[in-house]
Amino acid sequence: MTKGQGAKNIVSVPKGAKAAKVAAKGTVKKITAKKSAVKPSKAKKRGKAQAAPRLENRKARHRFRIEKELEAGMCLTGSEVKSLRSGQASLSDSFAFFKEGELFLMNCHIGAYAQAVKGYRHTPKRLRKLLLHKREIKKLIGAVQRDGMTLVPLAVFFNARGFAKVMLGLGKGIAKADRRADIAERDWRRRKTRLTRRTLSRGEG
Repeated sequence: MTKGQGAKNIVSVPKGAKAAKVAAKGTVKKITAKKSAVKPSKAKKRGKAQAAPRLENRKARHRFRIEKELEAGMCLTGSEVKSLRSGQASLSDSFAFFKEGELFLMNCHIGAYAQAVKGYRHTPKRLRKLLLHKREIKKLIGAVQRDGMTLVPLAVFFNARGFAKVMLGLGKGIAKADRRADIAERDWRRRKTRLTRRTLSRGEG
């Protein structure tokens, strides 16, 4: 092979253009891989938050006239979180109180998690710390001490980010006489609704 023939078979590619092309391909691959890794995890978190049930304290609104509601975070162990996600909890007869400037949840029952390792199992009705900003805690302490109000847990749920939250209600207890009057009023509203439906279905009036 002569020097001239060899030169015909060689296709020259500018070094700068080739390097840029390779670098661009590598960048696209990296971005695609990053996106595919992030999306499933977000979807998984959202699915978990939606699947977890919201646990209500049905007695609270019958016993107390709630004037204000606010969300608080909860300090929980891993086994408690898993039990909450499966709906193994009850707020019946639970209440919130202050101790040394901090807020705690008392008497909230979170069932034992069967698959938890023996040394990591929690006590179902242990004292649990609630998380709020200091200024919010100060306002609540003032309302409880000055106005004689009560802080009642209304519900436990998981927010969109997958964190466990407790909805607290600030209110005053309803006297038995008032409670009976409220029940009578609700019953009358139900009866009135039923009578209206019957009348309309018959075409009377």
